Amino acid sequence: MYNVIKSFALTLAIVIGFAAVPASAEAVSTGTFTGASDHITTGAVEVIKNADGSHTIVLGDDFSLDGAPDPRVGLGKDGFYNGNTDSGVLGNLTGAQSFVVPAGIDVSEFNEVYIWCEKFSVPLGVAKLN
Repeated sequence: MYNVIKSFALTLAIVIGFAAVPASAEAVSTGTFTGASDHITTGAVEVIKNADGSHTIVLGDDFSLDGAPDPRVGLGKDGFYNGNTDSGVLGNLTGAQSFVVPAGIDVSEFNEVYIWCEKFSVPLGVAKLN
């Protein structure tokens, strides 16, 4: 029964964008958001490699966005957002959140995490990854 409840809780967390990061995960890069397009975006972000080889983008407890329509989370490189890396809709304007990177995306090809406004095709915040 415990495994059924645990599985349901993890599934629910992933569906609403607050997936727990497994203990076996390791941070492969970190960064701090700065605002873009006249938006205020702050807080830490990590890209985590999970035990199964998948990757998760984890926004820190200190994450904050001042607001925008249709904010999404994804990856980019050298100032250019890549829409193929769209990892989902931002669940809340503040606080810790997790987003699974789409299968087949090689995160080593990217050096930025974006909060992206799909409606207006502009960045809301960018974090350069270390």
